[in-house]
Amino acid sequence: MAVREHWRSGTGFVLAAAGSAVGLGNLWGFAYRASQGGGAAFLLLYILIVLLVCLPILIAEMILGRSTGTSPISAPVQAAGARWKPMGWLFVAAACGILAFYAVLMGWTAHTFIHSIFYGLPQNMDEAKVLFGSVSSGNSVLLGQLISIGFTGIVVSAGIRGGIERLTRWCMPLLFLLLLALAFWASTLPGAWDGYRTFLLKWDANELFDPSTVRNAFTQAFFSIGTGIGCILAYSAYLDRKNHLPREAFAIVSMDTAVGLLAGMVTFPVVMSFGLKDVVSSSTVGTLFISLPTGLSSLGFTGRMVAILFFALAYIAAITSSISLLEVPVSSMIDRLGWQRNKAVWVSSGLIFIAGIPSALDLDLLGKMDAIFGGLLLVFGGLLLSILLGWVVPRRFDEDLAGCDTPQGIRKLMKFMLRWVSPPVVAFGLIVSLYDLINQWSLS
Repeated sequence: MAVREHWRSGTGFVLAAAGSAVGLGNLWGFAYRASQGGGAAFLLLYILIVLLVCLPILIAEMILGRSTGTSPISAPVQAAGARWKPMGWLFVAAACGILAFYAVLMGWTAHTFIHSIFYGLPQNMDEAKVLFGSVSSGNSVLLGQLISIGFTGIVVSAGIRGGIERLTRWCMPLLFLLLLALAFWASTLPGAWDGYRTFLLKWDANELFDPSTVRNAFTQAFFSIGTGIGCILAYSAYLDRKNHLPREAFAIVSMDTAVGLLAGMVTFPVVMSFGLKDVVSSSTVGTLFISLPTGLSSLGFTGRMVAILFFALAYIAAITSSISLLEVPVSSMIDRLGWQRNKAVWVSSGLIFIAGIPSALDLDLLGKMDAIFGGLLLVFGGLLLSILLGWVVPRRFDEDLAGCDTPQGIRKLMKFMLRWVSPPVVAFGLIVSLYDLINQWSLS
């Protein structure tokens, strides 16, 4: 790229990168994956994976982007040679595959938001089932998917400062404030403690060795943080040398984890208080769209207003993730083909919309795309990043961190984690996840 934009400030980058991480992967994914079992074991595995594995890999991805100053498709080649070209294509394929089904989930969110405005909230479990059925099927799904990709394209076409940074600087603080308020309200419900105990605090040591719990923890950690698919790499290419990457990576991980936990503290008390456990168990992807609207309906007009605001901000949070996903193929097209940003945006958006149509029409296929693109490919991408920056070009890792005055102790710790902890742990998680998926799909 002849001319590259830069972030207006380090805060702008952190909020944008946190926005990339914070999305439906937290508000939707954390709730439904935790509801599949595991309880405190799932939570423990998730936090350990985030801190011990995802954090050093996130720093490595940020270093790869900043040190090369190029797109995800070109950065591995520039860093380590032509043999690493498939890694660049993996980034593009994973980002496009995730956005293809992610836009469908965004459409569900928009549908629920509009329904809350014009028709109100479901008053009981039966109405909640009907609402989720209408949200996840019919022509409105394709329309919601199309509108979501269109909004995403508008933001990305405006550029880094004018579009992405401007959007994330105001919507992320608002999302945190609303989640805090909702978590406090949910804690006052009669079934709050039962919800925490059933989904978050229930301890069973055997769950630590359950393949489904391990796969869900790895998938949630990598999907919510967003490392391993080139999104953070694409954003980091617009950084200058003064940004302190370990500190900013820790801020991103902390914000992302906090949102996931807050989302669980909102959803699970509602599930137990309003008797929605069986509904959620039979339709885990509908957790957010069943439990929250039904619970808020008990507050009458106030609950309806809160639901409208929550789903509006949830949609905005989803956009902050989708714009980072779209930036991967867009920056790659600009870099490799020399296209203008607008052309790259709308060609990419059109192709991704077409690729996502099957998942919009088939819930089972959407789940499989989530497992493959939002699970296996992310974890595999993280493994490749740890090998590339930890073993193939470790000097690039050292020199970049030294250049931004990172303390030597932190540099050594992160490099040790990247080389000796992340590769074997991620490889184990990838093998277990693949085994569990094959086993589940063979039984279905």
